[in-house]
Amino acid sequence: MSGSEVTTLYLVRHGATDANLQRPYVLQGRGMDLPLNETGRRQAESVRKLFERTTLAAVYSSPLHRAFDTACAVAEPHRLDVATIEALIEADVGKWEGLSWDKIRRDFPQECDDFQRDQSRFPYLGGESYPDVARRAIPALTDLMDRHPGRAIVAVAHNVVIRACAATYLGLPLTHAKDLNQNNGGVSVLRRENGRTDLITLNSIFHIEEDLRS
Repeated sequence: MSGSEVTTLYLVRHGATDANLQRPYVLQGRGMDLPLNETGRRQAESVRKLFERTTLAAVYSSPLHRAFDTACAVAEPHRLDVATIEALIEADVGKWEGLSWDKIRRDFPQECDDFQRDQSRFPYLGGESYPDVARRAIPALTDLMDRHPGRAIVAVAHNVVIRACAATYLGLPLTHAKDLNQNNGGVSVLRRENGRTDLITLNSIFHIEEDLRS
């Protein structure tokens, strides 16, 4: 790859599922493979429209349905197939899958306190930590960009995956990654040049109608 070539990766959070919109909120990790709901399909359509006039070399996705279906919406106008990347799958949230934070605090008070205090040291109970997620996802994103020098590509992933990667690219301690908001259908932009990757846009949602900004 020529060092002067600029590669752009649009990192998209999938559209919403019923779990994303449930109140109280419940954790949806890799163990819950729900489809997009009506809101999520409309968000995916908004993302499709955003990229329909952009020249894309490839579209990639986590293997989970909510990400793959969002990626298929993006790929359709370009007549591209969506390739799934296992390393972009959502975090393993272990024993907390499908639970609300209120229930987690009640049933696992010490583990919850530890996690909330420092996600860079403490994992989801029985699952992954933020560093675990970053260690698998960032090399995968780098590899995807290096496959398409000088081109633009899309990768659809998940809340924790994007937070962990964004914090790392911004040079933030991973204990602050949870503070980086990620809307369903939000788009972050990575730019790679001369072997360096920079995050130049975080969670853009201008393309999402206000009533869909979950």
